[in-house]
Amino acid sequence: MTAEIRTDVFPVRKMALENEDFRRVLRTGEKTQVVLMCIPEGKSIGLETHDGHDQVLVFVQGEGLAKIGGTESLVTDGDLAFVGAGEEHDFVNTGEGPLKLYTTYSPPEHAPGERDVTKDEAEEG
Repeated sequence: MTAEIRTDVFPVRKMALENEDFRRVLRTGEKTQVVLMCIPEGKSIGLETHDGHDQVLVFVQGEGLAKIGGTESLVTDGDLAFVGAGEEHDFVNTGEGPLKLYTTYSPPEHAPGERDVTKDEAEEG
């Protein structure tokens, strides 16, 4: 675990571009959580469903394939994906280099300050 950001305003896009961790929780509130993610070239988040949690993902670098509720869409820098509670989803890095993004979970999904350098660490947690 690492310390969370304690300020109310922070340069999330810049932080996402600099992030090398698979998942790093930045800030956790009572109803929302902000998380950075970095998906290595050729890898994915993994097929998952969050019951009771909406998720918004904003992509800041790279190219990928968003699979949400049975549909597929290409994503790149500046795109936003909305995943409603209970929707099966996956995000696959299809470009060269890492796919970087920041995401929000409402309500929070992960432990405050959680940091997983790799996807394997995240799955062990």
